[in-house]
Amino acid sequence: MSLLLFNHRAQWRHNGGEDSNEQEVIVIQDTGFTVKIQAPGTEPFDLQVSPQEMVQEIHQVLMDREDTCHRTCFSLQLDSNVLDNFAELKSIEGLQEGSLLKVVEEPYTVREARIHVRHIRDLLKGLDPSDAYNGVDCNSLSFLSVFTDGDLGDSGKRKKKGSELEQIDCTPPEHILPGSKERPLLPLQPQNKDWKPMQCLKVLTMSGWNPPPGNRKMHGDLMYLYMVTVEERHISITASTRGFYLNQSTTYTFNPKPANPSFLSHSLVELLSQIRRLHLPSGLRGTHTWTGTHTSRLGYEEHIPGQTRDWNEELQTTRELARKNLPDRLLRERAIFKVHSDFAAAATRGSMAVIDGNVMAINPGEETRMQMFIWNNIFFSLGFDVRDHYRELGGDAAAHAAPTNDLNGVRAYGAVDVEGLYTLGTVVVDYRGYRVTAQSIIPGILEREQEQSVIYGSIDFGKTVVSHGKYLELLERTSRPLKVQRHNVLNEKDESMELCSSVECKGIIGNDGRHYILDLLRTFPPDLNFLPVEGEELSPESVRQGFPRQHRHRLACLRQELIEAFVEHRYLLFMKMAALQLMQQKANKESKLATLTENSSPGAAVPALPSTETPDVTCYIDIHSTSLSSSPDLSNPTLTCFHQDPKSREVVLNACKAVGSISNTSFDIRFNPDIFSPGVRFPEDSADDIQKQKQLLKDAGAFMVSCQIPSLVKDCLDHSALPMDGATLTEALHQRGINVRYLGNVLAFVDQTPAKAQLEHFYRIGISELITRCAKHIFKTYLQGVELSALSASVSHFLNCFLSSFDAVAHLPADELVSRRKNRKRRNRVPGGGDNTAWASLTPSELWKNIVSEAQSYYHFTLHCENADQVVEKYGLQKITLLREISIKAGIQILIKEYNFDSRHKPAFTEEDILNIFPVVKHVNPKASDAFHFFQSGQAKVQQGYLKEGCELINEALNLFNNVYGAMHVEICACLRLLARLNYIMGDHHEVCCFRHYKHILIFLSRYWASSTPTLSRNMYTGCVYYVSGNIGLVLHGVMEYDLSLRFLENALAINSKYHGPRSLKVALSHHLVARVYESKAEFRSALQQEKEGYTIYKNQVGEAHEKTKESSEYLKYLTQQAVALQRTMNEIYKNGSNASIMPLKFTAPSMASVLEQLNIINGIIFIPLSQKDLENLKAEVQRRQQLQESGKSVEDLTVDGPLELEDKIPMDVNVD
Repeated sequence: MSLLLFNHRAQWRHNGGEDSNEQEVIVIQDTGFTVKIQAPGTEPFDLQVSPQEMVQEIHQVLMDREDTCHRTCFSLQLDSNVLDNFAELKSIEGLQEGSLLKVVEEPYTVREARIHVRHIRDLLKGLDPSDAYNGVDCNSLSFLSVFTDGDLGDSGKRKKKGSELEQIDCTPPEHILPGSKERPLLPLQPQNKDWKPMQCLKVLTMSGWNPPPGNRKMHGDLMYLYMVTVEERHISITASTRGFYLNQSTTYTFNPKPANPSFLSHSLVELLSQIRRLHLPSGLRGTHTWTGTHTSRLGYEEHIPGQTRDWNEELQTTRELARKNLPDRLLRERAIFKVHSDFAAAATRGSMAVIDGNVMAINPGEETRMQMFIWNNIFFSLGFDVRDHYRELGGDAAAHAAPTNDLNGVRAYGAVDVEGLYTLGTVVVDYRGYRVTAQSIIPGILEREQEQSVIYGSIDFGKTVVSHGKYLELLERTSRPLKVQRHNVLNEKDESMELCSSVECKGIIGNDGRHYILDLLRTFPPDLNFLPVEGEELSPESVRQGFPRQHRHRLACLRQELIEAFVEHRYLLFMKMAALQLMQQKANKESKLATLTENSSPGAAVPALPSTETPDVTCYIDIHSTSLSSSPDLSNPTLTCFHQDPKSREVVLNACKAVGSISNTSFDIRFNPDIFSPGVRFPEDSADDIQKQKQLLKDAGAFMVSCQIPSLVKDCLDHSALPMDGATLTEALHQRGINVRYLGNVLAFVDQTPAKAQLEHFYRIGISELITRCAKHIFKTYLQGVELSALSASVSHFLNCFLSSFDAVAHLPADELVSRRKNRKRRNRVPGGGDNTAWASLTPSELWKNIVSEAQSYYHFTLHCENADQVVEKYGLQKITLLREISIKAGIQILIKEYNFDSRHKPAFTEEDILNIFPVVKHVNPKASDAFHFFQSGQAKVQQGYLKEGCELINEALNLFNNVYGAMHVEICACLRLLARLNYIMGDHHEVCCFRHYKHILIFLSRYWASSTPTLSRNMYTGCVYYVSGNIGLVLHGVMEYDLSLRFLENALAINSKYHGPRSLKVALSHHLVARVYESKAEFRSALQQEKEGYTIYKNQVGEAHEKTKESSEYLKYLTQQAVALQRTMNEIYKNGSNASIMPLKFTAPSMASVLEQLNIINGIIFIPLSQKDLENLKAEVQRRQQLQESGKSVEDLTVDGPLELEDKIPMDVNVD
């Protein structure tokens, strides 16, 4: 295929200042072709490849393919020439359509043999769910085959198990029916009823006779394996340079000579197939789940020997790759994503090893909390205040918050992506109550003292400050998008030093010559609402909300999203003020000119415009079409409009001063991150500027509480924001720049809102999030004092105190390693031989008292509860929801079973219920920028009604996402979802096309989210569940399950009435759907009652002449006729008995077309009937409006010329995403 891409000036501007007025046209010749693959022992097969692919990708395809998956040590040869694994196919001479690539077996090394054994073990346990439960190698659960009741082929049809037709039970389970009080855990991980554990081998492990002696190494022996088959046959295998063969060793004797008969095989599978026939499935690859099962597995931990990777060099080299055109950018982003993913995985493993005590500290003589570690070329530090570094900022609390702030800074500078400026690879891991920061290592930093290394910034929070010209030049290029002001500070010699970042930001030139910046914890300005400063008074809006408030550390910063929203708000204010002054000037001029002469020129300052327009309209359209955060020349259009005479320049000057712009000639708001930083001093000549910056920060804090928090609540009332659990609530807060520490204020605002009843679901989720976050804070310190051997007991005790109605007393389990005879002598010994049982003294009342105290001190919110039962009673929460939230946040994996939280006779949890503790990881997610722009453009086209063009753009985005991320990523899921929806809307009902998308979506969702989303489906108080209940109800109506259908549709009606109001059109539609089901049940009286309610709403809301009102009226007449006919029939039966002459009544099941039509409506898909003439008129009108909009004219009062003729149906999606 040939991909033609046009890069628009607003969409495709990249760093470096390309000419935005020119369109960049890029053509990628990506025509795929087919090659033949010849593997030993198999027939040649065709493989579709792309010129952009590397040879290594063909290797991976062969290792995933069923008939070649057991091969790992091979090369690909073309005409007897070995192909380089890292060469692109287009660069290989002679490779063309139909070329034959031969798979040639290569000699093994110890490393290759270990890789081969590990790969075979992965294949053997590919269907074993144990690795998925434990998140081993990023494995995660997938339930697609369970949901579809069997395996699915490429066509999307279920594979038949026999010739007979199977009936599928589609009845919803009892626990998801409306009104159900059960909250079972077992359905979270549905088990395939036909699944059976694979019985191939019992044991496959390394032999105790390793390593081979010298004389056997000279025969090619690499290592020895030990295997036990299902039939209890014990086998010893030699891995040699030529392959694998059976040897004569036993458990007690060493005899490495080949067994008789000897059989040498290059693949271990081929050797095993001689012993026992095996069918090996390919494994799947994802995330930790908070529930799991007891599983037996082929367990081992293999450390394949090899060279330690230089993470810093890999991370920085990938960022230095070319980015001038699309192919280069794709290659660069793919490399960045791959290296960063590997680094995050390695950093996570290293962090766990550090906390588990498996890594030696580089300063072992120091106190444990002050120790630092290096493992696999990654530097690890703990989240404690080392050497009182953060003493003035909050001590350990500040040290715990600093890594997250630093990570946000790394993310921000990485997104700007300035050439020549480098950040460290950074991962923050929370594990077992500890916070670990993992960073790549700057070359040479360990060989020098810190004072000698830092050439920019400060190492002591502003007491000593240095600057550097090159760093100022690089950071200046980041200052506009990050809204950082260039400013001066005083050093210890009272010398003025110029900075373009916070003083904590350090600049170090590594031995590789690169300019690194680190310690980016103050990239964004401080949040004055949580930073009380003596002598400073906040704005009235903040004071009314009770600010400033004391926080446990002084590193509270504003989020980048809030900075951007505040700047955009100020920009609109700037335009309004300038336009108002210009209008006033124009009115004054006109009044003066009217007194002098009617023929005088009105002046050149302001062009003549209609009375309904102001000069700011054109400027606003030009500027607002591009992103405020990404456009470096935001104010240029303003200058061209306003700078035509001195009075206009005065207007701009006044507007700039009013909004706090640092420039007097254009709109440019930036923040000084060092304002209110302790120890930082500023020159006297910058006092006025410092005062302006202080006021700007106060205004930003007021903007948070007066605009952003009310905006979030309004969005929830309008259903444009629909948080469903703690994670989605946090995401909604962060999207609007609201820090989670404001959660108490958000809940207080909701509590005072008149429409609180419609925000009940939001309030419950907020309370649940607040409680679980407080519990997590307590759990973090609680877990730090627990011995490793008592982890299960301590975690179960904490959960009992948190959720169980049982008055939990710590159960100290008997030490497994202490014999019963010695129990009396050692009864005072702590389990596991440790000496710390402080965790056992925790009681439920003490824990909940601490939670209430934490809520007050951290979130400034008062909880009225003393235990979990009171939480359930007062706030309507569910204990299972609290369990899920705390498990996910704290990294707890529990046994999946039904827990009895309400028993007062025994605890809900035992130590056997705690399966694992997994790390909670934060890191930067690299983005595929070009693919993201394509996706956004496609969404915009769809919203404008250009479905075909939008579909093409989204298809291109999908290809680019696949190129960068591979097959499994959240952005790919979004693309597939939208494509499937568009295919349906455009009438492309070809089963393969639609199902291809939804099959991938199901796999993705089940692997990344499905382990927790069934809990969400039980939160029936959320407004969006209307769609769930409505859809299920309509489907059940279609299959004539009328009673079940009524339960769901009446639930949807109740939800709509509650959250949209009883007079909403959605409520009218729900009444109609319920009436249809009653009609199908021949309960016409009830149907009439429901339809009358709907008719009344339509009549009052849209009038009697509206189409919907007329349809409802006709349906009422039909129901009335049916009811009268039924009553006549019943009267005839009562009168004449069995001799009655009865006319048959029409009871028909709903047609599939009618059910589908209603499904379309409730899901926001409306088909508008238009004729060809209407289409032409509509197209002409859209073009005319676009031209008028480009010229700055108003289009509000324009209407389509001519009446619409209703002939053809053209699909239109009113709710695509």
